[in-house]
Amino acid sequence: MTRIARSPSKTAPASPACAELDVTVLAGGPSAEREVSLQSGAAVAAALERMGHEVTVCDIGPQDLAALDIPADFVFIALHGQFGEDGQVQELLARRGLPFGGSDANASALAMNKAATKARLAEAGLPTPAYHVHRNKRQRCSSGGPSCWRLPVVIKPVSSGSSVDTHIVHDPFAFQSALERVSSRHGSALIEQYIDGPELTVGILDGEPLPVCQIRTRREFYDYQAKYVDDDTEYLFDIDLPEGLLRRIEELSVKAHRTVGCRHFCRVDWMVDARTLDPYVLEINTIPGFTGHSLLPKAAARVGISFDRLCQRIVELGLSAHPA
Repeated sequence: MTRIARSPSKTAPASPACAELDVTVLAGGPSAEREVSLQSGAAVAAALERMGHEVTVCDIGPQDLAALDIPADFVFIALHGQFGEDGQVQELLARRGLPFGGSDANASALAMNKAATKARLAEAGLPTPAYHVHRNKRQRCSSGGPSCWRLPVVIKPVSSGSSVDTHIVHDPFAFQSALERVSSRHGSALIEQYIDGPELTVGILDGEPLPVCQIRTRREFYDYQAKYVDDDTEYLFDIDLPEGLLRRIEELSVKAHRTVGCRHFCRVDWMVDARTLDPYVLEINTIPGFTGHSLLPKAAARVGISFDRLCQRIVELGLSAHPA
């Protein structure tokens, strides 16, 4: 176990709704999103310390579970990607009877699998772009190749986050190489019809939608660099789209949250076709980022919920859901 930090002292009185607690924040982990997770964990720890809690930040992985042996009143999961967001750590915490915030193991595993999520959403009548899963890296595309698609398409891992290894393919000659590159690294690849138009996201907190946020980047799409490195990525809450459409996207985001079985909080990502204004849900993130660039905290701040209060609220929701 790597113990990253220990809160040296209390810096603020605890919230009346949630007395002073010993909190373990899980950060880092084994995924490609490790560095982002470390940033999220540090920000969450500082916020909970300001709320009056004693906080220990710990790295964790499948081969090192010592962080779960630390006595704690609550475990805050700030792990992104594999192990932290796919239900594995949630199952371990549930088995040990440790309270935590966010979705349970089943919902986490479902949301992490983009293809399974899209299938579930489609069954519930939620709009999502056409897709195909390519599973065998040794064969040509079983969907028939680029001739079966209206280019551009998006080729990305089935189970990953932060736009890691995501490609927008405009050229039929690049189709197979992108497919092989993704499937060789991740075992499978998701081919998804590209939707040209505004990119939106909706945070959900305690079953209610936060304001719709539009993302604008100078890059081709909202990739890893745009998410975590660029300072010129724009996050807009005054959006030049019909108010009725924005309200519909909020309502459908709540439906998506419930359809997948999420709890406490999540983030639902959307594309809107610029020509028809039809919205399409892309995916659901059960452990969205808690960095200075992250979208859920920005949306919460828009309605007056500070970062500290957001973290505190997640603690309160997790404790209320834990069996007495």
